Amino acid sequence: MEKRSKVLIVGGTGYLGKRLVKASLAEGHETYVLYRPEIGVDIEKVQLLLSFKEQGAHLVTGSFNDHQSLVNAVKLVDVVICAISGVHIRTHHILQQLKLVDAIKEAGNVKRFLPSEFGTDPARMAHALEPGRVTFDDKMVVRKAIEEANIPFTYISANCFAGYFLGGLCQPGFIIPSRESVVLFGDGNIKGIYVDEDDIAMYTIKTIDDPRTLNRTVYIRPPKNILSQREVVQIWEKLIGKELHKSSISAQQFLSSLEGQSYAEQVGLIHYYHVCFEGCLTNFEIGEEEVEACELYPEIKYTTVDDYMKRYV
Repeated sequence: MEKRSKVLIVGGTGYLGKRLVKASLAEGHETYVLYRPEIGVDIEKVQLLLSFKEQGAHLVTGSFNDHQSLVNAVKLVDVVICAISGVHIRTHHILQQLKLVDAIKEAGNVKRFLPSEFGTDPARMAHALEPGRVTFDDKMVVRKAIEEANIPFTYISANCFAGYFLGGLCQPGFIIPSRESVVLFGDGNIKGIYVDEDDIAMYTIKTIDDPRTLNRTVYIRPPKNILSQREVVQIWEKLIGKELHKSSISAQQFLSSLEGQSYAEQVGLIHYYHVCFEGCLTNFEIGEEEVEACELYPEIKYTTVDDYMKRYV
């Protein structure tokens, strides 16, 4: 059996990060998780880190405020995966990764870096509206730094996290589906792509030792999960045996509704706009320099939208 890469996961206590730790361990990688002293007495994060240790992961201390600590952590491994949050309603630390890029460059041993992406491909979002475009702009700044430093990379475009989108029937501000009513974006027929967060983690870990994904963008597009909002609603209606009352909001009405919202909420709502009105996840073909995860790893039995929605019944 070929030797598997040693992996450092930065942001391992986060929503996706904890799943990446689990997937890395499950795939037999020697797994290191960065413990940042900045978490202080956040007992839930500390206990999560200790649970990783019990499962076989190594905890390594490092801080974005201490360059040498990052260099030391990076020198322990072959692959670095960063999963710090880029979602403004949680925390937005995308540009902190520039410090990680500097550490990887100095260490000189890393065979692959996977920065915190995992959503819409920022390279396709140069047209994005303010203020939502800040997420994509920041990610492109990090990409530029990675490529200028000649650091080998893989970028993961995982589209919509199922928990956020399916839980609310694609409506922002909801994460448990209603049994009464739903507001459709326009006619509700624009296609999105919804991926179980555990599947995102597993596909991500599969890429790290794969030469086919080196210096490539990997799109996760499970064929059965490329659905419109209306189709998601129909799946839910079938599961609960009841038709929801449907109303609709136009693109202009949606954009007008941003007025008076907080900056963080506006950023997130613009992302919904591009996904649900524009179809930014599905209005292009994957190019020659890009690959698709479900085609690369057909052995992964991904969670379909139908199966994912059953948890809410």
